[in-house]
Amino acid sequence: MQILRIVFILLLAISMQVKAQQSTLFPKGEKAANVHHVGTVYLNELSEADSVFSYSTSLATFEPGARLDWHMHPGGQILMITQGVGYYQEKGKARQTVRQGEIIKCPPGVEHWHGATPDRTFGYLATSPTQKGKTIWFKRVTDEEYGSAKE
Repeated sequence: MQILRIVFILLLAISMQVKAQQSTLFPKGEKAANVHHVGTVYLNELSEADSVFSYSTSLATFEPGARLDWHMHPGGQILMITQGVGYYQEKGKARQTVRQGEIIKCPPGVEHWHGATPDRTFGYLATSPTQKGKTIWFKRVTDEEYGSAKE
């Protein structure tokens, strides 16, 4: 009977650890107005640029099918994929599928877009230097571009 009790306590402890690992580190933030994207996107500005740190860091969470418009960052951007499966595409290149744990380096001045796949959520931490300017937005990603299977 004592062994069963120990096994039960161990299983309970493991279950609690798994639940803790599955929880989000940062809240997903506020639902963004559909100005530069299609679908539902949540943004949490974790750290804005200031006089000491010349870069900002944000958490973006996309519901399935949500995607940003074509855009570019004058100083570049690093995306650290925190959840799900998404797409990333630079102008003139094939669309890539990206997954949790991967890192994308968006070069300065390169037009690109990113978003969730049609059937999965997608999230990332983004950090961008701001001393060269803010994001420049272009046209919407078309359904044909979004659905492109060229990978």
